[in-house]
Amino acid sequence: MNDTTPPIRVVIADDHLVVRTGFGALLDSQPDFTVVGTASDGTEAVRVCRETRPDVVLMDIRMPGLDGIEATRRLLGTAPEQPDGPRVLILTTFDLDEYVHDALRAGASGFLLKEVTAERLFDAVRVVAAGDALLAPGITRRLISEFARLPAPAAGGAPPARPGPLTARETEVLLLVAEGLSNPEIAARLVVGEETVKTHVSRILAKLGLRDRTQAVIAAYESGLVVPRARDGKAGSQG
Repeated sequence: MNDTTPPIRVVIADDHLVVRTGFGALLDSQPDFTVVGTASDGTEAVRVCRETRPDVVLMDIRMPGLDGIEATRRLLGTAPEQPDGPRVLILTTFDLDEYVHDALRAGASGFLLKEVTAERLFDAVRVVAAGDALLAPGITRRLISEFARLPAPAAGGAPPARPGPLTARETEVLLLVAEGLSNPEIAARLVVGEETVKTHVSRILAKLGLRDRTQAVIAAYESGLVVPRARDGKAGSQG
């Protein structure tokens, strides 16, 4: 970080004091982070974030009262007073437990195990603060396999909205993102440069009003563009 770059502002929300204290001490040891607040439950997390306007929130899921999922929804909802909320990193004990999926749908950018190493914690906060999703391609594929196990939407409901603003090429890129492919893998598949893929992904996120590629994966499924196959966990496009 150079002298003109402001530090990344972080709020830590966890009902265990040892977690808040430990993560806070680690983050404060780095010159490019500043912990601007802590919270012991979801209600306090929402209040602290609205007062301090952090860049990143480390959010525990299972907290008393208002849990981390609902707190994330309130922070990242479409309310006029919060048009551009913080990036949320979910703290969990078990990777991809049932609650993580709900948190990602609520707008979280990724998740961290609580026993994360210091260097991994630093990298994660930097990645998310920069606007990237903290889901490696392999983790994205596991997330997709979990979508395949979820119950199908109830019959009789409104048909899912398809991502109409996208061009044919952008739709193709979105399908590949939803398969869990990285930018280099998409570039190889489409025989284009990696910068071209990055441009397509950026346009997809902008057109669909999404925060990152994690949300793009979820949107591809929830819009009906991609239909998970429960038997083999592989995605299929709806044509």
